[in-house]
Amino acid sequence: MPSQQIELNSVGAFPKLFLDYISKNENLTKFYNQYPDLQGFSKVIESRKFSDDKRSTLVSVLKKQYQGLENTPDFDALLQANTFTVTTGHQLNIFTGPLYVIYKIVTIINLAKKLKAEFPAYNFVPVYWMASEDHDFAEIASFNLFGKTYKWETEQKGAVGRMNPAELQTIFDELSEKPALFEEAYLKNTTLSAAVRQYMHQLFCSEGLICLDADDTALKGIFSDIIKDDLLQNSANKIVTETSEELNKMGYHTQITPREINFFYLENGLRERIVFEEGQFKVLNSELVFSQDEILQILKEHPERFSPNVVLRPLYQETILPNLAYIGGPSEVPYWLQLKGIFDHHGEQFPLLMPRNFALVVNQANKKRIDKLGITTEELFADEVALRRGFVERNSENSLSLAFEIDDVSEVFERILKKSLAIDQTMKGAVEAEKAKIITSLENLEKRIKKAEERNQETAVTQLLGLKQKLFPDGGLQERKENFLNFYLNDKEFINKLIEAFDPIDYRFNIVEI
Repeated sequence: MPSQQIELNSVGAFPKLFLDYISKNENLTKFYNQYPDLQGFSKVIESRKFSDDKRSTLVSVLKKQYQGLENTPDFDALLQANTFTVTTGHQLNIFTGPLYVIYKIVTIINLAKKLKAEFPAYNFVPVYWMASEDHDFAEIASFNLFGKTYKWETEQKGAVGRMNPAELQTIFDELSEKPALFEEAYLKNTTLSAAVRQYMHQLFCSEGLICLDADDTALKGIFSDIIKDDLLQNSANKIVTETSEELNKMGYHTQITPREINFFYLENGLRERIVFEEGQFKVLNSELVFSQDEILQILKEHPERFSPNVVLRPLYQETILPNLAYIGGPSEVPYWLQLKGIFDHHGEQFPLLMPRNFALVVNQANKKRIDKLGITTEELFADEVALRRGFVERNSENSLSLAFEIDDVSEVFERILKKSLAIDQTMKGAVEAEKAKIITSLENLEKRIKKAEERNQETAVTQLLGLKQKLFPDGGLQERKENFLNFYLNDKEFINKLIEAFDPIDYRFNIVEI
């Protein structure tokens, strides 16, 4: 399967902090542990410590969560001291959401394989961290399939992982082709978390993927000391604020802002921020109010009611998993760089921070269009104006530029200026003004010439812009808009083709022809 790569800084879609991290900018080394290459993995494998008690709790939770599913992974491997995880996480978008969610999972699957080949004495398990506690329903409630947007309408509130997906029946009623793995998962499970686990297991069980829902009492119990610290000492707020200010002074835009308390209060139908006001702990948008003794008692008896926000979720992950690396997108990697100080404060090892694989998938129909137009796929990454201009100029039988003529005018006016100044030193302004007027006129003529040539090539230009829209919907990256079903419904080998095409530690943008 043909695949080629281009540098990430050529894509024009990624933030500076992300690109500087990938390019090993020395100014950023203090914000992470090891660079994500094989040498870095060798170092973190040797230094990563994880207790037997934590391993036992993790395995017990996973076995409980996977009850009823066939061909479950060998969770007992996680009890062994030589077994580690590599993790990615994402919200529970319906029907997997944008294409890059699948890319994240393929990246960790391939990474586990690559590490096993490089370090055969150890075992590596790919883990999908399901963001089941997230309550931003609008971000997960829709997906795009064959040019149409489908949306889940509900009155349910709170953590999305606890929502009942039965209402998705209305979407299945709209679909002309009903993907069986989603229909069975959504309509036979009573929570969105269980449904996502089921279809992800069906898609990736042969690759050893484990899906973890960390909305669990036993797992939160492991994290209770850090929850207490955040409630009473507000350590994360102080540390992350200092790091963010340092990154901002270096000219970077930081992604996340810590709060005094970085936890939500979580119950069925409720996930609201905990704040400390007037000597009491309050849950916003509710009538819940606790004294310090009361909230600490709740923490002791019901740690599952405390849900970390984006600042402390990464630390929670590393506290309960024997993890080596976190694989994230161009927004995730930068915000993790704000967090190393929290890990240091609590004595937890900061994981290797890796970008996921990025890709543009080009099917045979679009490949034929590219070849017919005589362009390269890389050219399509340019913005529409530059793409059109370059195409028209390359395919014109005539020269469309007046650059030489403008240079000639400049030379003529240099001679005029020299003669004028010999007579009257005050003539410079008038000469320069006349020169500017003529050059502006020539530039406007050049634009008109190019527009005229565009009209001559109107059919081809229309085809070019149509292709651009197909591969870069609304001017953005395909992976952020399209759903993987656009490819999977016509090609059940689509995921296997991605697994074959992606190299998890090749930090370039993939162009994959299928």
